[in-house]
Amino acid sequence: MVVDPVGQRRWQTHAMGDDGEILDIKTADLTATAPAFHTESVALGRALHNLKLALADAGSAWGDDDQGTDFHKAYGPRVRQIEDSTKILTEGLASIHLAMSDMADGHIENEKLVRAMFSTIRVDPHGGKGDDQ
Repeated sequence: MVVDPVGQRRWQTHAMGDDGEILDIKTADLTATAPAFHTESVALGRALHNLKLALADAGSAWGDDDQGTDFHKAYGPRVRQIEDSTKILTEGLASIHLAMSDMADGHIENEKLVRAMFSTIRVDPHGGKGDDQ
């Protein structure tokens, strides 16, 4: 997902490795996109909180007659399911944020390690080691 400067979300659909690279991991994209999941997680959590408050304030708006009681029997248990599901989504979005940040950090560290492993050591003409290249 890419977030443009105006804050509109749009999904980007380009295949990884289009330019022939085996791993085409863009750490800048991971780092830039990860906060959007945190933002949406917070927004969803707030929406859930506001929904709970609004429903609590409304009380049994459907009444205590037979029809209202029947409605509550069908509706009541689903409220808890919706709240629980929304909480799972909120936590999921937050974990995606953390995972993307960790993935970017891990890729950067791995890149440094691979570069160090495959850097060449220049030998000067007198048999001493030169600078890493």
